[in-house]
Formats: sequence, C-alpha cells, structure tokens
Amino acid sequence: MDRNSIIGLAIIGVMLLGYSIFTKPSRDAQLELRRKADSIAMVENLRQLELASQATSQRPEQAEQAEQAIDKEALAAQQEKLYGDFAAGLDGEKDIITMENDLFKIDFSTLGGRPYSVTLKEYMTSDSIPVRLFNGDSTKFELNFFADNKRVNTGELYFVHESSFKNINATDSEKTLVMRMDVSETAHIEFIYTMYPGDYMLDFDIRLVGMDRYRTDNMVFNWELYFPSTEKGYQNENNYTTLYYRFKNGGIEKFNMRSKKSIEEETASTQVDWIAYKHQFFSTVIIAKDYFEGAYMYNERFDEPGQYIRHFSSEIDMPYNRSSDQTMAMNLYFGPNEHQRLKEYEGLELKHLVTVGGPVIRFMNEIIIIPIFNWLNRSITNYGIIILLLTLILKTALFPLTYKSYKSQAVMRVLKPQVDEIGEKFPKKEDAMKKQQATMALYKKAGANPLGGCLPMVAQMPILYAMFRFFPTSIELRQEKFLWATDLSTYDSILDLPWDIPMYGDHVSLFTILMTVTTVLSMRINNQTQANSAMPGMKTMMYMMPVMFMVMLNNFSAALTYYYFLANLITLGQNFIFKLYTNEEAILKKINAKQTKVKKKSKWQQRMEAMTKQPKQLQKSKKR
Repeated sequence: MDRNSIIGLAIIGVMLLGYSIFTKPSRDAQLELRRKADSIAMVENLRQLELASQATSQRPEQAEQAEQAIDKEALAAQQEKLYGDFAAGLDGEKDIITMENDLFKIDFSTLGGRPYSVTLKEYMTSDSIPVRLFNGDSTKFELNFFADNKRVNTGELYFVHESSFKNINATDSEKTLVMRMDVSETAHIEFIYTMYPGDYMLDFDIRLVGMDRYRTDNMVFNWELYFPSTEKGYQNENNYTTLYYRFKNGGIEKFNMRSKKSIEEETASTQVDWIAYKHQFFSTVIIAKDYFEGAYMYNERFDEPGQYIRHFSSEIDMPYNRSSDQTMAMNLYFGPNEHQRLKEYEGLELKHLVTVGGPVIRFMNEIIIIPIFNWLNRSITNYGIIILLLTLILKTALFPLTYKSYKSQAVMRVLKPQVDEIGEKFPKKEDAMKKQQATMALYKKAGANPLGGCLPMVAQMPILYAMFRFFPTSIELRQEKFLWATDLSTYDSILDLPWDIPMYGDHVSLFTILMTVTTVLSMRINNQTQANSAMPGMKTMMYMMPVMFMVMLNNFSAALTYYYFLANLITLGQNFIFKLYTNEEAILKKINAKQTKVKKKSKWQQRMEAMTKQPKQLQKSKKR
C-alpha cells in the first residue's frame, strides 16, 4: 500500500469519526429515547405476562391438577423468557419491616425492597395526625436496567431481609437493614439502609454483585411519590412546595414555586449531587455520596385543595462501572426544613431548602434575623413574645435613622412658609426651573435635606422583605398559638366567609386588618406633618396601597402580619415621642441664624479669589 492510499484511508477514518461525534444524539435526546424504550419494553412485558396469566385462568375448574401444573410451568417459562434469571424475584410474599429512631419511622416493603412510608414522630398535620411524607403503593423507589437485553425493574421483584425482627429500633445505636434479591448463586442485588439515633439522615447503598455477567447497562434509579397536603393554608403550602436539585459544581436550581403551569419538566444532562422534593416545611432528599450522572425531573402541581399537594418524579442516571462487585453509595433525608439542622450537613448546601429569599435577602436572614430569632428562642417559648422582642431589637437598631428622619421632616415643615413664598414669586409654569433653583438654594442655606425623611424607609425595606420570606417558611412557628391565632405559620381566621373572594380568600384575618389600620393611620399622620401636601391623586394612591396589601396578605402567615402590625405601632409611638420633644420654633430660630450669619471663607476660597483678582489688577495698571 503506497503513501497516498494510507493518507486517503486516514482521512476517511477521521471523517467517519467526526461524523459519529457530530451526529451523536444530545444527552437530553438519549434520555428521551431511553425512556421510550423502557416504556415500550415494560408494556410488552406486561402484555406477555397478562396473556400467560389469562391462559391459566381460562382453564375449566374441572381441569386436572397435572394440567394446572403444566399451566404454571408455562407461566414460569414465559416469565423466565421475559426476565431471565431475574424471574426468580417475581415469586415472593409482600411483608413490611419497620425501622425507627427517636425522630421518625420508616416502613420497608419486601416488594421492591423499598421505603413504603415515612412518618415523622414530632410533627402533626392540621388534622392532628402524624405527618407522613409519603405512603402506599403510589410511591416508586426502584432500579431500572437492561440485562441480556431484558428489562429489569427492582420494584417488581421481591427481596428478602436478613433481620430476624420486623421492628428495628435505632434510638440508642445505629442499625442496618439489608434487603436482598438473589439472581443466581453468584449474583444478587442488595439495598442497604443504615439509620442513626437523633438524625433524619440515613445511609442508602445499592450493592450489585455478579451483575457484569448479564451485560447490564443503563442503570437508572426511578424515584416517584405523591406529596400529601399537611397544612391548613393550602395556598401558602402550594406556593412553597417545589423540586430542588444541585449540580456537582455547586449550582442549585429549582422549579418555579409559583408557576401557573400544572406540569414542569427538566433534564439535567451534567452531574448532579442531590435532588429534593421540597414541601413548605418538610423535604425528602436523595443525595449521592459521589455524584449522579444526570437526571430527568418532573413536577406536577395540584391547584385545587385535596389529599396531595404535588406529584414528583425523577429518573436518575447512576454511575455504573460494570464491575463484578459495585456499591453505589447514597444518603436519604426524610425530615423538616429546619435551617440550623440542614446547615449542619456541611458541603451539601441543604440549607437552601429553607426559602428565605435571594442572595441579599438570604444574607440578611442568615446573618441578622435567624441568629436573633434562635437566640431569643433559647430562653423564651412563646413565639408571639419572641416576635415582639425581635421587632423591638430591629426598631431600636434603626432608631438613629428614624430620629434623623423626623428632624429632617421638622426642618421641612418650618421652611414651608418660605417655600410657599417662592411659589408665589414664580407662579408661571415657564418659571418652574427658577422656582426649583430658588427652593434648593433655600434648603442649602438652611442645611435641610429634602430626602432625609426617606432614609429609614430605604433602610427598612430589606428587613421588611426579609421578614416576608422568613416567617411563612419558618418551621418553628408551625402550629404555634398566640392570642387568637392557632397557627402562626398560616392565616389567623376570626371569621369564615360563606364564599371565596378572589385574591382575598374565604376568611377574615384579624392581624391583617390591624396591620392595615395602623398603616393607614401612620400614613395619615405623616401626610399631615409633611411640608408639601401631596397631589389628590397621590393621596388616594397612598391609601389604596394598604388596602391592596390587606388583600394580598390575608392568606399569609399570621406571624408576618403580626410583625408588620407591631412595627407600625412602634413607629407611631416613636413619632409621638419625637413630637413631644421637638421644638419647631427653636429649629426655625436656628435656621434663621444660620441664614443671616456670614459664613467665613476658607483659606482655599480666599486664595482662589485672590488669584481671580490678580489679572484684573494687572490690566488696570497697564492702562495707567
């Protein structure tokens, strides 16, 4: 073979390689094709089994035992044809094994070797029954793969457990439950669960022994559940329930909590650390100790109140290396969205499951609000008192700005007659610029700052919004009573309406009404003390805003509207005290004295004036 032939073959090889790379389906397309292939295989398997089962059931009752045995053998042969060695796992008995510690209890089913239900011991639903994160056969927790071109789903296979007890207690020491499905004498699958005292996190390992001989491929873990509704305020509960996931590089993503779409889907085609089905107050999380190859995730929202709040599903690509003995190590978290507890799982960033706002608001909550709240909670058990003290602490911290704002408003009030005189001096519209310049010159002479009254409002806005995000998701407030409120985490209804008002709801929240009344009162007093009265249209808008907030917040956390009510009361009290101790006549005398006082020029100004006069003096001397 000559050199040209070799070069030609090399070029053809490169072209073929390039074609295979560029025409290879994307990761998302591969996942979609695999899901379709799995669905087709599952339907075909079920059809074949149903035909075999029907053939057995259609035998006359008078058939001989030998004939029935032949039918059973035919069914077994059909199962072996469809499942190969894995058909051994189709025969078994469904049994429940309970594993518990001091915090929660898990019921495991031998069918699929999976968690069947999870019950939290320290939390109750709004109907006063223990909180169950999931329960029943609607849950899927299974490994899917192909072995010798046969589809295998561990959710359809029976496992056996090595424990001789059906109730395993891990309250005092860690305990392990091994669920095993034997494929052959040299091959088996193990689901290994380890629970620890005082922890909502447990270890979950999938061990595959001898599976390499079956030419296994595409290990996909299917995790699906219907999340039950547990709270009184369905709207709030729905708005804070969604699916979170974290990439291997640390980026955290979530499905839109307030999306109007009933169904959302997402495919993560890069490595993933964990996937969380996050409720307003509780979460179920699957965590890779190394990583997942990728995942398809599904979120279905139920807008109408009912038994379930969400339908979650994930198809997770497992990092399978086709070895003869491989363990895929994971963790499972079944517990509350408690910020301090989740923060302790270092490196996982699970604290983001507590929805406390974006980067800036989250920073304020984690650095200021939550530490103060937790500090007060160590010695005080009444959360109404804790919120009162928290409000006092924050308002005290803002006191210097509030006082400065009031003084600025007082200065503007005593200058109002002079500002009115300037308005009379420049009544024409074309003199608006001159009027503004004269007004600003007056403020400058008097040392007044027209924007000085805005400082406290600007400083308070991040705190108000931080509270808006903190209270509705704070599990510490869940089902805590204060005054007439039976649950500070949701609305405080004093009257149930016979109909549902759009946006407002079907009840009347007293804390929301008190918040609205004090807001209107505060705005009215501020408007009366303002130097410049607002335009009639602006006044109407100012009073419409509190009413709009009343409608919006009627379904929100009672703790939130209680905080806003307290903040308004304290502001009104501060302004009353400021008014008692502020002498506006003295302020006016001080301003007039400042205006008449000849301001001493600085040395720099004197030098500049001297330099300006020098050229003029030289010109005069030359003329002479």
